[in-house]
Amino acid sequence: MLVVDDDERLVSLIVASLKSHGYDAVGTTSAVQAKSTLLSTHFDAIVVDWMMPNESGIEFITAIRKSVTHLRDIPAIMLTAIDCIDNKVEGFEAGFDDYITKPFEDRELVARLNAIINRSTQKFVADTLVKFENFTFNPNSNELHKGRELIILSTTELTLLKTLSQKPNYPFSRAELAKQFSFQVSDRTIDVQVTRLRKKFGDDTKNPRIIKSVRHIGYSLCCK
Repeated sequence: MLVVDDDERLVSLIVASLKSHGYDAVGTTSAVQAKSTLLSTHFDAIVVDWMMPNESGIEFITAIRKSVTHLRDIPAIMLTAIDCIDNKVEGFEAGFDDYITKPFEDRELVARLNAIINRSTQKFVADTLVKFENFTFNPNSNELHKGRELIILSTTELTLLKTLSQKPNYPFSRAELAKQFSFQVSDRTIDVQVTRLRKKFGDDTKNPRIIKSVRHIGYSLCCK
């Protein structure tokens, strides 16, 4: 969970509260810092303040919805001290999924976060097929097809593909990918599994088209 607010004290309080409810939360105090964090780390949702210097919450959410492909559908809640219908409508039109008015109770924020994350998950399940080049992957049935041909994947290959397909074109770090396994794996293990998966795709290991290497970060599944 990413929290964005120029009030450092409030950010600390929200992050502490979310952690106490089981969320892995990170706080930032500007839109610039938040964008950098979003590009390097996967988050299930973001909580963004409306009134921030230099770049407002509205400008921030508008920018990431338009310019960063893998963030286009990330659930987002707007924090606002102004309980005005015009502000709320403007927030929804910009791309926020929900809003909460300051001051607020911790349990209300948690409830709203749970609701928008659940809606996002249901949307993913409904639109479950992931397509890239002439391959189709169904993360519910764990089946990968090339045309009508079923491609057999190992357990580790399947875990890797399922993770990458959750956020097409998103640059997953090796650490993020390693967390998805039930046993400890090294960066080298991730690299080996990516190479094997590329071979299943017939992907060029020197110039891959499907699983691309993202310099200084990790890997992403290329879906156009």
